[in-house]
Amino acid sequence: MESCQRGCAPAVRLCQKLNRLKTLEDDMMATSLNRCLNTLDLTLMGVGGMVGSGLYVLTGTVAKNIAGPAVIVSFIFAGLACLMSALCYAEFGARIPKTGSAYMFTYVSVGEVWAFLIGWNVILENMIGGAATARAWSGYLDSVFNHAIQNYTETHIMRWDVPFLAHYPDLLAAGILIVASVFISFGVQVSSYLNHIFSLISMCVIVFVLIFGFILAQPVNWSVQEGGFAPFGMSGILAGSATCFYAFVGFDVIASSSEEAKNPQKAVPIATAVSLALVATVYILVAIVLTLIVPWHSLDPNSALSDAFFRRGYSWAGIIVVVGSICAMNTVLLCNLYSLPRIIYAMAEDGLFFSFFARVNPVTKVPVNAIIVFGFIMSMVALMFDLEALVQFLSIGTLLAYTFVAASIIVLRFQSAKATLKNGTSPQPNAEPSLARSESQTIRDDSGELKQYESFSDKLQLVERTKAKERRGVGQLQARWEPYLGRLLGDFEPGEVVAFCVLTLLVSSVSLCAVLIFGNQPLDLPLWSFSMLIVIFSSAFVISLALIWVHEPQKDTKTFQVIPGASILVNVFLMMKLSAMTWIRFAVWIGIVVYFGYGIWHSKEGRRELQPKDMAARYVVLPCGSLVETVQSVQPDGEVEPSTPT
Repeated sequence: MESCQRGCAPAVRLCQKLNRLKTLEDDMMATSLNRCLNTLDLTLMGVGGMVGSGLYVLTGTVAKNIAGPAVIVSFIFAGLACLMSALCYAEFGARIPKTGSAYMFTYVSVGEVWAFLIGWNVILENMIGGAATARAWSGYLDSVFNHAIQNYTETHIMRWDVPFLAHYPDLLAAGILIVASVFISFGVQVSSYLNHIFSLISMCVIVFVLIFGFILAQPVNWSVQEGGFAPFGMSGILAGSATCFYAFVGFDVIASSSEEAKNPQKAVPIATAVSLALVATVYILVAIVLTLIVPWHSLDPNSALSDAFFRRGYSWAGIIVVVGSICAMNTVLLCNLYSLPRIIYAMAEDGLFFSFFARVNPVTKVPVNAIIVFGFIMSMVALMFDLEALVQFLSIGTLLAYTFVAASIIVLRFQSAKATLKNGTSPQPNAEPSLARSESQTIRDDSGELKQYESFSDKLQLVERTKAKERRGVGQLQARWEPYLGRLLGDFEPGEVVAFCVLTLLVSSVSLCAVLIFGNQPLDLPLWSFSMLIVIFSSAFVISLALIWVHEPQKDTKTFQVIPGASILVNVFLMMKLSAMTWIRFAVWIGIVVYFGYGIWHSKEGRRELQPKDMAARYVVLPCGSLVETVQSVQPDGEVEPSTPT
């Protein structure tokens, strides 16, 4: 038995390393970055991060190839799904105002290796998003000159026919990314001012498109003669929703900016809700206008909105749209190049990525090394890959990150605050007065001075009361459910049942969505088997939510709160709708080698575990009246060193 335990010890230690949580400082507002952003700045950054190639390019691509005019419904579904994820980000950004977005949220609540994978995934999201936007920016500008730039490049520079790559190197897209990286390196104030300018121009153009577009609208373009409203059926609408999700991915720039916000507890939730509501409304209205101006099957996927006005004979309006699209795509580029180095900085600051990227310029207060290196890598991606492959690659990474954030917020709600704060303490401004003080005795000594003493019997009563209170602590079964579920769930550690239920939520969501999507085809399950599996996995999902609900959450009412269980289910469903090739491309990206080769050995949490234990002193008055000092090391397992009388 002992040999078995010794043999399993390395595996246990490895699991502990992989799942260790990040320890936050007591003062989470402290930062080496510059806190200068207000609610308006964050809102415009969120709008700028979402209104870009998704509006001017993706709308036409989905309408022509996937959903037809029903792209409107696809945007509604994607917007609702994204709303649930955005509210999870808002809650996390308010609770933990640190840069790092989904990476930081996962590290605090789930574990180190999962945080690294999500962080790596968020790097993918921003790199692919920036590269895709640069390709769309280049394509839009090229359409103004009748594709002269593309024709010249293919004829005089290079053309290749390689699977998964573009037909020609897009030098213009690579160049704009390098120029944008230079501006980002000047500091967050410069980035914010540029975003304000481009966002204002873009919003003015959108208002023009909506007004003039509804004037030119022709309802016959939704008629049966043109293919109808939903030519690809519900399957096309759902597949379009999975792709349209890309249009909303920029909202996480708000959470990434929380460490540079003046008042993140207030600004992050407001900015997230307002920006997402505005952008979702704009996407739906523009999709209506676009499919009513010209037939959906005649759209140009590379420049749908401007091309629609050109086709109707209003070339001047098409030029205005091109100007607006370029300004909108500039804001997306700025947001991607703003978020990406901050994610890398957060990972490097924690020791999970190369320390070279954790250096902050003392003048501009930005991680310049990360901006320069990854800005160049992003430009190389835009140089070689086409827009469609980039968008599909982006969608799966984004959905996976959103799923982990939704799961993490559940774990965090039922996690004791002291588990994530430095030295195991948590500031509680609204905490009740100390019970020890209320149980103490006040006695006047010979000199007439009042002194407080704590009797041994009172100390025992205090311990019993503390234990009773701890049984109803965060992550434990609520008192009203004790008679019914106490025998089954009462003996688990705080938060242990919730963590298991979150895992069950994920597994049941994947299983349920797989049955719904693949149950009839290609699996061709019998009706009884199909129905039974749906009932089983749906029951597991609902029971898991119910078991989470009967446990005691954190009593924090200052920050934004949402229920993210539905977000997990929707995100998993949308991931299942993506193509198999997208999953294969995604698997290649996973940077687990970087973690096991570097991160696990340089993790700051790992080094913190090796530091000497803190010491704590306690004084108790025994019945005999002597004063005893008990000195013990603060250890998680509660082991106490021998007491030494003084």
